[in-house]
Amino acid sequence: MENAQAPDNPQWVTLLTVGELVARTGVATSALRFYEERELIFAERTTAGHRRYPRGMTRRVAFIVFAQRIGLTLEEIRVELAKLPSNRAPSGEDWSQLSAMWTERIAARIEELERLKRGLTDCIGCGCLSLERCHVLNPRDRAVTSGPGPRFWLGDLEASHDVDVTAE
Repeated sequence: MENAQAPDNPQWVTLLTVGELVARTGVATSALRFYEERELIFAERTTAGHRRYPRGMTRRVAFIVFAQRIGLTLEEIRVELAKLPSNRAPSGEDWSQLSAMWTERIAARIEELERLKRGLTDCIGCGCLSLERCHVLNPRDRAVTSGPGPRFWLGDLEASHDVDVTAE
């Protein structure tokens, strides 16, 4: 497929068709349209109304896919992408600065997944694995003082064998 040229934007000279962007990113056409509606990516239009994407848009799409996988919302992604230059393809330094905020987010996600992994062998609350000793029948359960739900998995409590799970 022959690429169109963008004479008014020499920094992003080669334009990609929708099909070319799909082939390069692995993202469905419908997702690209959705991202464009949400102002995450942009396209130029031919006189026939066909979308043409600057070559650097492949990086923006990769950023969106990765950011979604680490748990950023589309609004958070939009805010982050707005920090990139609009008059040129983002440089490696631009991407590095943008992705620096991910480190903390990824570490928190890893911690959450580790808690979930540990919880696979424990109860989602106190860890007693016994309905006879659960919060409903055990008013002295310390986990319940932090609120309803899986307190250890949510990270409110440190899973410990010294939690009082005995009914008196």
